Amino acid sequence: MSTPQSPAPQAAQPAWQAANPSYGGYTSPIPVVRTHLGHALASEWTKMRSVRSTMWTLGVFVFLVVGIGLATGALVAANTSEGDLDGENALSLGFFGLLLGSMCIITLGVLTTASEYGTGMIRTTMVACPSRGRVLTAKAIVFFLVAFTVTLVSASFVAFAQVAMVGHADDPTGSELFKATVGVSLYIALLGLLSLVIGSVIRHSAGAITIMIGLVLAPLVMALFMFAESLQDLRQALFEYSIPSQLGVFYASSLTDSGPSGWDPLWIMLGVTAAAFAGAFALLQKRDV
Repeated sequence: MSTPQSPAPQAAQPAWQAANPSYGGYTSPIPVVRTHLGHALASEWTKMRSVRSTMWTLGVFVFLVVGIGLATGALVAANTSEGDLDGENALSLGFFGLLLGSMCIITLGVLTTASEYGTGMIRTTMVACPSRGRVLTAKAIVFFLVAFTVTLVSASFVAFAQVAMVGHADDPTGSELFKATVGVSLYIALLGLLSLVIGSVIRHSAGAITIMIGLVLAPLVMALFMFAESLQDLRQALFEYSIPSQLGVFYASSLTDSGPSGWDPLWIMLGVTAAAFAGAFALLQKRDV
């Protein structure tokens, strides 16, 4: 006749669990911290500075803005003389490099969101921060600050260098210099932020970049081929409100004599970006990750 075996002795509770007997069940030894926007900002900043696409796109942006800006200034200085640039200032020469460089900011803006959907990394991001609106807000803030800072440094360097090189042009006023540095940097950063939002909506890098490049170039190209008399009003509107024309307003070199002026392009871009951001936020709450 077999004797009943005594039950195995229970293992002693770990010290961290014994110290919290009121919970009764499992208690994590890892301290629980209520997350906030600051944590999301730190996460997005880590992502942005640790991926190679950021360094490549920003590096090409600086190369285009500074390289084309200095080359244009040197070319104009070598081929003009006193009196040739009466009524003009050298700041307008910065338009060409910044227009091409804006493509890099557009690309980086799209990649900031769409690349995570392409790799599946967005699932990890949403697990770490379930608040989807907070994730989109953190991405927008980090990207906007990076784009604005890099554009401001590049545009300011080119502006002062061109004024020094083309010494026989008119000296820019303080307001003109402010628009050609801070103003245009805000506009380019908002254009990149719009690209980020489109990337969040489309969730496909190539598709979102194509849409944004079309948004920049298509109105101007379409207007060039509208020869019919009945399309003249539409043609004029496309010229006036195309992004290259709005960008030229900050350098007092708009493609048309009418249309947006002063700070109007900045308010237009701000309104469009805010509307797109609201739509992207609403979609983000309804769609699966």
